[in-house]
Amino acid sequence: MTSTLDTQVFNRPATITDVAEQAGVSMKTVSRVLNGAANVKKATRDRVEDAMQALGYRPNSPARMLASNRTFLIGLIYNASSNYITSVQNGVLDACRAQHYDLLIHPCRYNHPSLLDNIREFISSKRVDGLVLVPPVSDVAGIHELLIEHSIANVTISQEPKKATDWAVNTNDQEICKKVVRHLADLGHQKIAFVRSSPDHKAMAKRYQGFLDGMAEVNLSADKNLIVQGDNSFESGINCGLQLLKNEPRPSAIFCANDSMATGVMKVAHEQNLAIPGDISIAGFDDSPVARQVWPPLTTVRQPLENMAKMAAETLLCLVRNEKPQERCIVLDSELLIRQSTGPAPVRSE
Repeated sequence: MTSTLDTQVFNRPATITDVAEQAGVSMKTVSRVLNGAANVKKATRDRVEDAMQALGYRPNSPARMLASNRTFLIGLIYNASSNYITSVQNGVLDACRAQHYDLLIHPCRYNHPSLLDNIREFISSKRVDGLVLVPPVSDVAGIHELLIEHSIANVTISQEPKKATDWAVNTNDQEICKKVVRHLADLGHQKIAFVRSSPDHKAMAKRYQGFLDGMAEVNLSADKNLIVQGDNSFESGINCGLQLLKNEPRPSAIFCANDSMATGVMKVAHEQNLAIPGDISIAGFDDSPVARQVWPPLTTVRQPLENMAKMAAETLLCLVRNEKPQERCIVLDSELLIRQSTGPAPVRSE
């Protein structure tokens, strides 16, 4: 059998023949493992994977492309200003490495008028085998028609599949937002405000619906004067905070659809000398790095983004191999992280 020592003695890169000898299988079996074929037993696949790792084997990409009529590239398309993309990228890379695929990332501006042309050019020039799409790009009108036009496999993150040909990995945004409201109500808050994001973003619409459902469940009315529209940015959080804190009486708690807006609201509260959480409680969503950097640390929701992205890429690679994934929509649970920015409702004198 060939070993790592043998490769060092001959001072050459390991070949597919070396891998086959090391694993005790045929070269055809190694090729099937490299191409992600389904008809390989797990024990055999594991032996081949172990042999490749031991020998430091790197697949010959041009040869694989010729043999399978695939590029072994998948694309990740996302909005350039997304602050959570590192977690998504890491999850997709985990799936790609396990199946010997490469990843091309493609940041773009979701609200740019040439977005669809930009994506069309990316698909045509890079010849990716499939795409993972992340909101808000995946919510843009016309994008799914474009992908159908190009017959390219795709899986979206944080979006409900609408057709039998749609595949997605989701989280329980609506349920977890109800849980945030219950947390605030359990602390005695009755005047709870909500900072919305764009209703065009489907995940954000679910968060708003979760807020409304949560308020109904704890028998509190959702005051329309305490529901304001942001746009996911820190600056819009400042504007929404100024608007909400003008109310008399002001809300005792503000729940924001993302952390960037929540930290904007926190800035306004600090500037108005309001104690957090003594005078007002503030909660966000996403558990972005800023949620742990502000003072006090922000109560927020952590989505399993890395795992969601990994599952999205694994689903995509099934589609690329013309296999049917077990579920059209995989749903993973998010987690409420209670930190110091939320506390008991203040006692107000009548």
